[in-house]
Amino acid sequence: MIEPLLPRNSRGVPRVDDRRVIDGILRRFRTGSSWRDVPERYGPRTTLYNRFTRWRAAGVWDRLLEGHEPGL
Repeated sequence: MIEPLLPRNSRGVPRVDDRRVIDGILRRFRTGSSWRDVPERYGPRTTLYNRFTRWRAAGVWDRLLEGHEPGL
């Protein structure tokens, strides 16, 4: 459902699965933990943090929470 709302650009490095990353980001905020305390099964903590901050700057989280596709 949310896949169309996520950025599709990649810099040539294989991406960590968006689903895992989103689960890790949500876990971090649900538990109130620091980025370093998110279990490795969600991906590297730097990936979680970087993707969260890039998506925040690009307005991805706002679109996800509103449920709008880009350009609509």
